[in-house]
Amino acid sequence: MMLAGMAFAGLMAAAIPASAETVNYKAMIMPSSEVPPVTNSQGMGQLAATYDTGSKMLSYGVSYSGLTGPATAAHFHGPAPVGKNAGVMVPINGDLASPIKGMVTLTDEQAKALTDGDMYFNVHTAANKGGEMRGQVVKAN
Repeated sequence: MMLAGMAFAGLMAAAIPASAETVNYKAMIMPSSEVPPVTNSQGMGQLAATYDTGSKMLSYGVSYSGLTGPATAAHFHGPAPVGKNAGVMVPINGDLASPIKGMVTLTDEQAKALTDGDMYFNVHTAANKGGEMRGQVVKAN
């Protein structure tokens, strides 16, 4: 009887979905990480983000300095590993002055790119239309 009870408890535990968690992400954003690397910039930046796996809400903050001019665009791109380019997944709208802060609910495809390490963030300027600096978004823990 005890064995049957343990088996039932095991089945019930397996049937309960895993609870949501909050995962921290980061990126070091540098001109040398662009593909191809940017050599005419002294830009540097960092991204800090939290991702709620239940709601798929990504909250982020990006600070940067040293660009060749004002930021003209900023985006999350993917899916792409380090060294590869990909299309825009999450555009950043509004004020692009540092610090950039925002929240977005990710689609399943965007969430997979993030959790697989296949998402990057970049900042564009007039002098570097394809992107002046970039950083791969990775787990911070």
